[in-house]
Amino acid sequence: MMAVLRGAWRAGPLMSRVVAAMGGGYAVAALASVAVLALPISRPQAVLTGMLASFALYTCAVIWVFAVRSAWRAWAGLVVVSVPLFLAAWSVWTAGGATP
Repeated sequence: MMAVLRGAWRAGPLMSRVVAAMGGGYAVAALASVAVLALPISRPQAVLTGMLASFALYTCAVIWVFAVRSAWRAWAGLVVVSVPLFLAAWSVWTAGGATP
């Protein structure tokens, strides 16, 4: 029983990184694709830019998660990137997407 608990304890940081890479990377990419709509460019151009940028950001987030020293730093990095993207996306959501 102790060997199983020890194995689970050792796999915890790896599982945390996998969840951060999949879920956190997706969240960063999704927020970025919406936040691009706040830029002063035409709406179709913003949609294409957001879509293309989301692929690059998701890839960078996955690389970041497995490149840092600890799972805590991986999560912290994702949060630091997500906060400004969330604020920009929030401005788009509260404006209702209405552009002139």
